Amino acid sequence: MRRTILLLATAATVLTAAGCGRSNVVAAPAATADARIGTAVQIPAAPRVDGPTVSGELLDGTPFDLQSWRGQVVVVNFWGSWCAPCRLEAADLQATFEATRELGVQFLGVDVRDGRDAAKAFNDSFAITYPSLFDPASRTALRFADVPPSVIPATLVLDRQLRVAAVFRKVVTRGELETVVRAVAAEAQP
Repeated sequence: MRRTILLLATAATVLTAAGCGRSNVVAAPAATADARIGTAVQIPAAPRVDGPTVSGELLDGTPFDLQSWRGQVVVVNFWGSWCAPCRLEAADLQATFEATRELGVQFLGVDVRDGRDAAKAFNDSFAITYPSLFDPASRTALRFADVPPSVIPATLVLDRQLRVAAVFRKVVTRGELETVVRAVAAEAQP
């Protein structure tokens, strides 16, 4: 009996650390050189491709279009209120948002496979102040075909032209995310 409980606890810990998705393996987009940071991929400016059109309804019901943020660095975090690893990174995401806003950085959450009330309660409990798209069908992730966020949580960093500059397919920490966000924000503008 004890052995069964130990095995179940170990399995739960491994699944929580790996994320709520199927895979934590990161593959760089085709035809790009990458510098790996853990399970993150940074994409040099030259081979970056334009990000997809992203629009929809925010959790508060207002319409949103990512193009309105062109000219700013954008961090896109895919999450769900049901996802334990998402809870682990919530405070680090909020802290990075607050620390980098003055650099022209915006954050956008994408709430997937969730109910609106559960998502709002998640944001309230973690004092999240940046907006989130309400995407219960997970359609937004499908638009990022070249670098799909195949696990939850996943975080993408878009440069000022809204091209994918970095992909994290894991729980992200403030230290690693802020380092990448600051580097992308410091890139020369075209």
